[in-house]
Amino acid sequence: MTLIDPTQDSAASAFAHLAVELHDATGVEETVDAVVQFALQALRCTYAGIALTARGSRPEIAAVTDPVVAEVYQLQLGNEDGPLVTAMRERHPVLIRDTLADDRWPEWAARVAALGVRSVLDVPLATSRSVGVLGLYSPEPDAFAADDQAVAHILARHASVALASARHEATMAQAIDARKLVGQAMGILMERFDIDGDRAFAVLKRYSQDTNTKLRDVAQQLIDTRKLP
Repeated sequence: MTLIDPTQDSAASAFAHLAVELHDATGVEETVDAVVQFALQALRCTYAGIALTARGSRPEIAAVTDPVVAEVYQLQLGNEDGPLVTAMRERHPVLIRDTLADDRWPEWAARVAALGVRSVLDVPLATSRSVGVLGLYSPEPDAFAADDQAVAHILARHASVALASARHEATMAQAIDARKLVGQAMGILMERFDIDGDRAFAVLKRYSQDTNTKLRDVAQQLIDTRKLP
């Protein structure tokens, strides 16, 4: 599968296959890997990567097809400025036709050009809220034609939905795991101190608040050490 023409039936077939692959992915890591590998096959890019929003912290690098992409990302994430950060913040694609000629981020562009990257296309991944950015890179100037941009936007829509679903499932799995841990910890307290469930939960909650530790972590420590923090 190379250089998909979005006006051809083969494009619909390729994206249908991708949709199945994303549906079958077992988590966020497999999902982002599938997206960047598809990008390499379907677009005029030599490198691809995905950066995801992280609640309460700066964006995190989720997938790269080459170490050069990680360097391109780090140059932006360190000072929170650049096309990737702009695409993520404004939820709007950013195209750099030539890093040697673009003057929007001159210092960043010069350093990226020195890495051998001339064309950049950052496409936001977003549903009802920002999820991240798909970055596409080429050593050739003006590498991304209108058809490439159209394919990238379609790919981003598929990726956005798949990633939102994968993150939701991961969050739900963590919540279920946390409930199981708290339940085990409550059982230990109930047996040791002959107290009921409400009282056992209150004890865990108090230790969580007093030590500024997540309830799940308090429960895990009690299970592992049979001692409260």
